Amino acid sequence: MFDFKFRPETYFSEDANSVLLVRLHFPESQWGEQISIYAHSLEGKIQFEVVDFYGNDYVVYPGSSWEPLNFEDIIYLIEGMQVNQDLQEENMALVLDGIPEAESPFYPELKKYFEEKRKNFGLD
Repeated sequence: MFDFKFRPETYFSEDANSVLLVRLHFPESQWGEQISIYAHSLEGKIQFEVVDFYGNDYVVYPGSSWEPLNFEDIIYLIEGMQVNQDLQEENMALVLDGIPEAESPFYPELKKYFEEKRKNFGLD
């Protein structure tokens, strides 16, 4: 059973105010997309940024937080992220096809959560 209330103490060390929070791979995407989610500490608030190879602009909720997200909220952020429709070109929404494979040094159960979800949908 997953601990959906788990919350890391912090994302940052004394030496870093930006970290790679989650790495995603979308095997069902026609591009086999890799997406990275970063956390940046700006004036005490954590800003979330999604980066892909193509430079797409993503909309995530929450876009920022005063504290690290709990496990349930990071899943919500991942599953709810979308390519910004105002800036979208052609079929870029297809980048997010399927259920991602996920890894995070801050959320140790994230990989297993998405592995089980993929398995339940017959994707592995």
